[in-house]
Amino acid sequence: MFEIRVICAPDDADRVSQTLAAVFDTGPARQYPTRDGKRTRLYFTADRQPTTPESE
Repeated sequence: MFEIRVICAPDDADRVSQTLAAVFDTGPARQYPTRDGKRTRLYFTADRQPTTPESE
């Protein structure tokens, strides 16, 4: 398990969350404004997605 931090425009937060959830097994994002208040900081707890064995 690891943490991911992303700083992005507020309008991009949903897209970033969805993209990371497609690649990693993520928990809900913790969202905070940046110090300048113009961007958003997103924090995710993530893990690799479980792999499924291929059909034989």
